[in-house]
Amino acid sequence: MMDRASAQFDRLYRVKRDSHRSFSAASLGEEMVGFFKQSVQKRQGKLVRIAEAWSLLVPPLLCEHCALEGFLRGTLMVIVDSSSHLYELKQLLQAGIEDQLLLACRSVGLRKITLKPGRWYEGASSQRKPKFR
Repeated sequence: MMDRASAQFDRLYRVKRDSHRSFSAASLGEEMVGFFKQSVQKRQGKLVRIAEAWSLLVPPLLCEHCALEGFLRGTLMVIVDSSSHLYELKQLLQAGIEDQLLLACRSVGLRKITLKPGRWYEGASSQRKPKFR
């Protein structure tokens, strides 16, 4: 019984000792650059184009009450801070701005805009501090 436990301990020790040698800082750096180019840089370019089109087409008074939450599988998620602004933005999108946004952002894959009530800030509406979870 003791020999088996000792052999298992030796094997675990060798695996842990040798696993540290297989990783190098250079390979991790290359992986991080690849991750950045594939995930962050590509996504950031898409979001910049969508945000620019959004700020051009949506009136500034409504822009103050909404935030672009995310972009996933062609769907843009927008948070609106009050039900009255949500209704107004929904009416505006149905009046034709949604079609203009979809057309302007076709190259980045925008196919749908989803609105949802919520707040991205803490406190009263006069103090718009970002809320972190």
